Amino acid sequence: MHIEVSTDNTIEGGESLTGRIEGWVRHELSHLADRITRIEVHVRDVNAQKSGPDDIHCTLEARLEGMQPTAVKETAETVEKAAKGAAAKMKRSLESALGKLSDRR
Repeated sequence: MHIEVSTDNTIEGGESLTGRIEGWVRHELSHLADRITRIEVHVRDVNAQKSGPDDIHCTLEARLEGMQPTAVKETAETVEKAAKGAAAKMKRSLESALGKLSDRR
């Protein structure tokens, strides 16, 4: 499972933050790692230097073998909460999609 993380220029943290985000996503989706080929994580601060509730947006897009990409979005007041929330949403979404696929077989 390849994870690619991108942030806008207002999010600070560099490689340290990227590593933490990858860890949170891997932890949440590890049981699906053999089905996921790639995950893209996009983190942005919608109102830049101003603080406010739910101003960090995290979008995850997962690509599974033989399926269309799946995307989810989470907003929160911190990068950690947004990334962990998006990873949990992705887990539920993929489990649902894969469950429906196995029901058809």
